[in-house]
Amino acid sequence: MNEVKQVTVIGSGSMGHQIGMLCALGGYETVIQDINEQALQEAEFKLHTIMDRWVTKGKIPENDKMKAFHLLRFSNDLEEAVQQADLVIEAVTEKLDVKREVFRHLEACAPAHTVFATNSSTIVNSLIADVTKRPDKVVNMHFFFPPLVMDCVEVVKSEATSDETAALAMEVCRVINRTAILLTKEISGFVANRLLGALQKEAMSLYEQGIADFKDIDLICKKALNHPIGPFELMDLSGLDVAKFVMEQRYQETGDPEDKPFQSVLEKVDKGELGRKTGKGWYDYSKATVTKG
Repeated sequence: MNEVKQVTVIGSGSMGHQIGMLCALGGYETVIQDINEQALQEAEFKLHTIMDRWVTKGKIPENDKMKAFHLLRFSNDLEEAVQQADLVIEAVTEKLDVKREVFRHLEACAPAHTVFATNSSTIVNSLIADVTKRPDKVVNMHFFFPPLVMDCVEVVKSEATSDETAALAMEVCRVINRTAILLTKEISGFVANRLLGALQKEAMSLYEQGIADFKDIDLICKKALNHPIGPFELMDLSGLDVAKFVMEQRYQETGDPEDKPFQSVLEKVDKGELGRKTGKGWYDYSKATVTKG
């Protein structure tokens, strides 16, 4: 199994920049790549804010923070960012055509030994790997939001993914102090999001039928089922645009009208009410501190 020395994360958004920091904290030379220079600057600012808070709270010593930032750099040049990478983790928007285009570019730029991982929350890697010449080196590494807090990664093999590739992904998770669960059979949405999706679908149905208000549904989930947050709060945390993309992808794969995005979600997205990141979703966060870490 190839030793991983450098990890490159493609995409500096809500998932990508935190995955990158996890890798740097784990001791890997890490590059966070994004074509948007402003997005990279915002990602760097957010990471400094989170890490400073961790130091203040005593979660990590100042020296560990400094070591991590010494290992971490930001780049808007894809070719440069991956030319020394042993592992590339793609964390762009949850759209199959976008991911396939990213992987085409990766295949053209990355060394032959480089392993490609997708952080998709629902798309199986076999739907992406065929645009590369290395399907045996393609795997899912599904981190959960926010990656710096959530201790779980679903590592998913396709029929083409080699045991060595899966082992490499599992080892990286161990080094960055994340609990990895290996799934040896592909299914859209994997395990966690299929379970959450079933809950979300029923919650949305109850709300749109007028059975209960979304706040009451969240309260019942927390008080009766002991969930830390309710399904509507979770949508706000992850982003309603992400929820919409996931549902659209599931519908494209199944053709089942039951998998179409809910009308209430579509209306929220059309109004730009995407959740915590925009200050309003199901709930209003305009007067609350949104950044977590």
